[in-house]
Amino acid sequence: MSVGHVGTAIARSLELHDVPRIFEVPGESFLPVLDGLYESSIDTIVCRQEGGACYMAEAHGKATGRPGVAMVTRGPGAANAFVGIHTAWQDATPLVLFVGLVPTSDRDRESFQEFDIKAWFGTQAKRVYVLDDASRASRVVAEAFHLATQGRPGPVVIGLPEDVLHQEFTGDLCQPLPASHGAFSNADLDFLADELRAAEKPLIFAGGAHWNPDTCAAIQKFAEKQQIPVVHDWRASDRIAFSSPANAGWLGYGRNDAATQLLTEADLVVEIGAVLTDVPTDGYTLRQSLDAKNILINTDTTLLGNSAAITRHILASPQVFAEITEELTKRIGSAERVAADSEASTGTSSSTSTGTDAGTEAGTGISATQHEWFTTAHRNHLAFADVGKPENWPQTAAGTAHMESIMAAIQQQAPKDALYTFGAGNHCLWAQRYLHTETYPSQLSVRNGSMGYSIPSAVAASLQFPERTVITIAGDGEYLMNGQELATAVQAGAAFMAVVMSNAEFGTIRTHQLNHYPKRVSGTQLTNPDFAAAAIAYGAHGETVTSDQDAAGAVERALAAVREGKPAVINVITDQALSIPTVRQNTDE
Repeated sequence: MSVGHVGTAIARSLELHDVPRIFEVPGESFLPVLDGLYESSIDTIVCRQEGGACYMAEAHGKATGRPGVAMVTRGPGAANAFVGIHTAWQDATPLVLFVGLVPTSDRDRESFQEFDIKAWFGTQAKRVYVLDDASRASRVVAEAFHLATQGRPGPVVIGLPEDVLHQEFTGDLCQPLPASHGAFSNADLDFLADELRAAEKPLIFAGGAHWNPDTCAAIQKFAEKQQIPVVHDWRASDRIAFSSPANAGWLGYGRNDAATQLLTEADLVVEIGAVLTDVPTDGYTLRQSLDAKNILINTDTTLLGNSAAITRHILASPQVFAEITEELTKRIGSAERVAADSEASTGTSSSTSTGTDAGTEAGTGISATQHEWFTTAHRNHLAFADVGKPENWPQTAAGTAHMESIMAAIQQQAPKDALYTFGAGNHCLWAQRYLHTETYPSQLSVRNGSMGYSIPSAVAASLQFPERTVITIAGDGEYLMNGQELATAVQAGAAFMAVVMSNAEFGTIRTHQLNHYPKRVSGTQLTNPDFAAAAIAYGAHGETVTSDQDAAGAVERALAAVREGKPAVINVITDQALSIPTVRQNTDE
């Protein structure tokens, strides 16, 4: 049966890959694809700027584990989309970007909006295709989706010459190509069981790709049973529920010193999905000893970005690890029972065996040292996320509010399964530290420090999870980088609450200025519009908070608007002197 032109073949191929929606800014270079989507089951989300569209696709890929899809035109469109590609590359997010190109007959003639797609994207994509053969259109889509998810996920770019899209499609529609998640051998299982049994201060470092709710639940159950603290990678705090006794916080900028101490003191670190890059290791300064024991469970054969010693690399995804946790638990326990039987026959006792005095179940093999290590880690995590009492907050200028007051209101009013997004900047420290991530996915952010992500990511999250409350935290500098996508939200029916921290500066850079050039403010100050009034003009709910007394009511009204299907913006006027959370590094007190 004839499909029609190549644009329709691409649309049909996306349907075969269960793509629910694509994010695009239209261009004449890919009109046949838009035509192919006309009668498709796929929703076409029309965005206001290509950077916003690509961010939305990246957020979709991060939230679902399946490639987000963006479509942009040649030249300027591709340039604007590049920020999302860089984000997907550094964050290992599956994404497929379609880029319209000049006709093949115009290539290499400096024609209108011509550019070299492979030169532009070649260093920041897993592969760049140029569809010169119309009959291979569906196959190229299948290969792109496979490559985007296989191994270490990432972005794949497909260039679409305009004339090829208009040609009749004479090939076959290609079914999705399965991706491998790796496997554990018996030797891997025995090795891991032996190392975990021997360790008194084991630690799990979690993050990266290939997670889903079932994976998170299984690994959380394993960590709780084995009493292994879990510390998360930067901007990946939702792998273990915030309230789980195994949750020990996160590493990266603004982290708790107690979490850093865990990484430093652990006698064994099991890295699941994530690797110890420069950010969680404080710029390659933590856990750099070649004698450190680190077992890496990761599908990336190159372990891109890893800076720590490698004791053993098990080529498997977090999903595969979750599937073997019960067998791993048996092997840890069976070896322990063999040791106990041997001790009984010889009259010896194990120094690591524990009784009820350690607060653990007799016979579990958890030492008193490990039990204290486990419980203290979670206690420190909870203390670090406590906003404290208002009377202990530092004084703020008249006409401004503490971000703590907004965080406290969100903690009290947001549903347990709320999904939080944020981009880059000092304002993210509040979101990372205080917002309770209980349900995977519940934290979408960027690990490449890319600004402008907050509103686009909230749009994508709201469309994918309409049953959940989505809350995004933005800075005033970041908000105006893609705040226009609020119009996309209203048009597409995406409802979320956006909190804008307005301190009239690019706060992160100003903080660096204070450290290097005190009292010499240069190039960092802002004059802001009325964000609340602008939100209302877009068709959203908007209001401004200028005191702590306004916070709870503003959050309540904004959440009510979201429940009614309307985006809401809360503009929080804050003091420049309080641009980062108060440093209250927790102790055992």
